[in-house]
Amino acid sequence: MKPAVQLAAGVSVVRSMTGYAEAHGQYEDWSIRVSIRSVNHRFLDMRARIPEGFEALESVVRQAVRDHLRRGHVEVTLRIESARAATIEVNREVATAYLRAMEQLGREFGMAAGPELIPLLRLPGVVPAGGAVSGTSNGSLEEEALDGLSKAVSACTESALRRLDGMREVEGRSLAQDMFSLLAAIREKVDRLGQLTERSRPAYAQRLKIRVEEMLGAATVDPSRLAQEAALLAERADVSEELVRLRSHVEQFQKLAQGGGEVGKKMDFLLQEMQREANTFLSKTPGLGEEGLAMTDLGLQIKSDIEKLREQVQNVE
Repeated sequence: MKPAVQLAAGVSVVRSMTGYAEAHGQYEDWSIRVSIRSVNHRFLDMRARIPEGFEALESVVRQAVRDHLRRGHVEVTLRIESARAATIEVNREVATAYLRAMEQLGREFGMAAGPELIPLLRLPGVVPAGGAVSGTSNGSLEEEALDGLSKAVSACTESALRRLDGMREVEGRSLAQDMFSLLAAIREKVDRLGQLTERSRPAYAQRLKIRVEEMLGAATVDPSRLAQEAALLAERADVSEELVRLRSHVEQFQKLAQGGGEVGKKMDFLLQEMQREANTFLSKTPGLGEEGLAMTDLGLQIKSDIEKLREQVQNVE
């Protein structure tokens, strides 16, 4: 078996779609944290979790992700906390009106139970919209401050994405090494099939001889019919083209893996072609004695290796 390609440091390879990273940032009194998690997906599918009150920053996060990633299911979580003490503005007039209404209803229906404070704060108008300033709300954040916070969030997201890229590249190198090992195994099996094909040629000749004898025993043989049968049998038995194409596909696949970039879809298409060649090869090998059985076994092993490659490619960007 030929050894698998060893990846030298600095060599560009595929990137995995699986990874996790986070980054922290600061803007004035605001503390920013962006976490990104990605898994495999056919296309770029992104979900962003933005704290209430900061919905305007979602477009900033989404644009940064689209600039860096092409495929994968990506979940981005943005957290923003203020160092300022949290305060709550209460509309006392509205709260007093609720209390008086409750007291009046209590007297009318003979109910002595007094109101609880927490449910009271939840009643409409008691805490006006924008009246809460907490660790996850911008309250009445001014446009200038929002613009500065937007730039800080963008920079923090970029930092998280660079770290995610690093993790995906590390995972990609591991994927590439596994794929190169499978490619080497397929290449070695294709070489063995080429040798078995040469050794099986006498079996082809024997089959042709038997067919000719059967035709001669039945009636006078038409020379053109004999030539036609011989050509048909030779075509059905010849697997050299399939082996040549398999070798070519293996080389193309390896170049894609070493070239890096967004190659997952190209790899998947190439594997479909490899599987088609393996199926065609297997359809030509039955009934050839011991060599035929060995060739069938190798063909099935190649199909298994191709399926393993397909599993790996599902996670390649």
